[in-house]
Amino acid sequence: MAELVIVDRDGKEHRVEGRVGVSVMETLRELDYGVAAICGGMCSCATCHVWVDESWTGRLQPRQGDEEELLRELGSFRPASSRLSCQVPFTAELSGLKVSIAPDE
Repeated sequence: MAELVIVDRDGKEHRVEGRVGVSVMETLRELDYGVAAICGGMCSCATCHVWVDESWTGRLQPRQGDEEELLRELGSFRPASSRLSCQVPFTAELSGLKVSIAPDE
């Protein structure tokens, strides 16, 4: 089982089965404590904003175009580990990936 480790907005850690072959957002939006993902993964709303644990940031593909622009619009409240979970494909190699749900903007 490929696992995702999720820290919800209350700081509680959850271990869930990650869905290989889809974005991290696909798993997160199905959880009661997950993300809103209003745009459905079209990289146009930033409601799937997460902070990737620093031990994992180097293992992910870098942010690109629209994702970088949306995160820049969040201003100073954007740590270097910020990602839009719709832009992070989940693979078996990412089993154990730890993300924190970013606070509501």
